[in-house]
Amino acid sequence: MEISKKMSKLSSAVFTELNNKKMELIAKGLEVIDFSIGTPDIPPSPRLIEIFVNEASKLENYVYAISDKDELIASVIKWYKKRYKVDLDKEEIVSLLGSQSGFGEIALTLLNPGDLVLIPDPGYPIFKIGPLIAGAKIHTMPLTKENNYIIDLDGIDPIIAKEAKLMIVSYPNNPTGAIASLDFYKKLVAFAKKYNIIVLHDNAYSELIFDGNIGISFLSIPGARDIGIEFNSLSKTFSIPGCRIAFALGNRTIIHGLKTLKSHLDYGMFLPFQKVAIEALDNGDAYVSYVRDTYLKRRNLLIEGLKDIGWSIDYSGGTMFVWAPIPSNYKNSFDFTMDLLDKTGVIVVPGSSFGEEGEGYVRIALVQTEENILKAINNIKNSNIFR
Repeated sequence: MEISKKMSKLSSAVFTELNNKKMELIAKGLEVIDFSIGTPDIPPSPRLIEIFVNEASKLENYVYAISDKDELIASVIKWYKKRYKVDLDKEEIVSLLGSQSGFGEIALTLLNPGDLVLIPDPGYPIFKIGPLIAGAKIHTMPLTKENNYIIDLDGIDPIIAKEAKLMIVSYPNNPTGAIASLDFYKKLVAFAKKYNIIVLHDNAYSELIFDGNIGISFLSIPGARDIGIEFNSLSKTFSIPGCRIAFALGNRTIIHGLKTLKSHLDYGMFLPFQKVAIEALDNGDAYVSYVRDTYLKRRNLLIEGLKDIGWSIDYSGGTMFVWAPIPSNYKNSFDFTMDLLDKTGVIVVPGSSFGEEGEGYVRIALVQTEENILKAINNIKNSNIFR
């Protein structure tokens, strides 16, 4: 019995090895401080929990949702208008059962075998996996420190640009934490129109931006909806990743195609989750500020503490991640990651997991309490890795 050849592209060897090592250390009675997976440890607001419990107790909510409720779409429209000054209508919006599955669905909606997709490198793995499942070809766009991890649109070969059908862009960026300017988005729209490329902008971290900067929507740029769509997720913003609430928004032809595909794959978002989303969008501003401030404090505590022991790291502009260079005496990010785990009990993710351009870095997720961050810093200090 053989499974699909596509499955060979879905290897998660690094994460499996990290987890195995973690379990080995725990079995020995050692404490592990896990900064690897970007799963929020901050609990949702009590009001969202209350809404869910109440709605989940209603028997009528256990039917197929089939489609998004009008009140949910109305809340999305209102929130995008308030937050980004973007006017949307219901034909430009569809919910996703998390943006992770959305990347696979949009690839199947838009791509034919052999189509070329431009993806950032380093980049979140699903950016590559979604197109590969659809049989597409991949061309990477390097994100370099020298360019502040912003895509160099001028550096893309015109021959490649003419062949490309889809470009995936993600700011604030996972894993680097970089944020993009309004000028970049204007240039992106012009570039996509020039070469007839569809743009998919991943805006999952738009509310987790620091130091007085404010996240913007790709859709706020004139002409953006002519050539693309945006994904927006409530998972990190409202600390409800398990609810799998996200949205695709923008070009109505693309949204219609995505709705058609989804009608064959799922029967809509669980109705209690739709109610949770409505409450979050309508009344969640104060909680979002609390989440943002929490990650900001953790970022500062971690970076300042590590700097004091010899690990110099740039301040991330946003997201819940820190992008950290490995010590010069290590040949690659995987070896450093495993050595760090073995000597300190601290788990990070090797940058090579996010693409070739990620080599030489590790990603640290700010998903531990301040107490655990200080403990991790002390463990690293006592390991002598940075001496």
